[in-house]
Amino acid sequence: MSYELKALIASRELLDVVAAEVPVARVAGLEQKLALIPMTDLLFDTVTEHGGAIQPGFASFPGGFGRRMAAWSKAGPIGYVEADFFGGEGTQHAAVWFDAQVVLGPLASVTGQPFPAEGSPISQALRRVGAQHTHGQDEFEAVGLDRHRRLVDWCSG
Repeated sequence: MSYELKALIASRELLDVVAAEVPVARVAGLEQKLALIPMTDLLFDTVTEHGGAIQPGFASFPGGFGRRMAAWSKAGPIGYVEADFFGGEGTQHAAVWFDAQVVLGPLASVTGQPFPAEGSPISQALRRVGAQHTHGQDEFEAVGLDRHRRLVDWCSG
């Protein structure tokens, strides 16, 4: 079974501002007053700066997009996360910006490497944007990132 996610994650309020600035962005609600914006091909093309290379530490982070993330982070913490798993093998990447600075990451993990005591890259990023684990669930499950397995399924909001 596969799982794919490439998304911005922050408070719903902050991502509504992002979507107003970038009309092709679609906000999907999560639990705990968080939301995500899926990094679709259209959004990727829209926010990539001409001549910009993919950000080191990520599989698919638009060139020059770190400047936008830094600007948006002045209003609150905002994360970018990637997960790509198929047949039990895969990777996670995550980073968080706050107050115009990268405050976490970029972090990466691959199948076969144990997570540090702080948790997976995505769980660490979720904590930085305000998520809390609940009894029997890590941050990933607690905010509902297990709701969909494919990026396209998040696009309906």
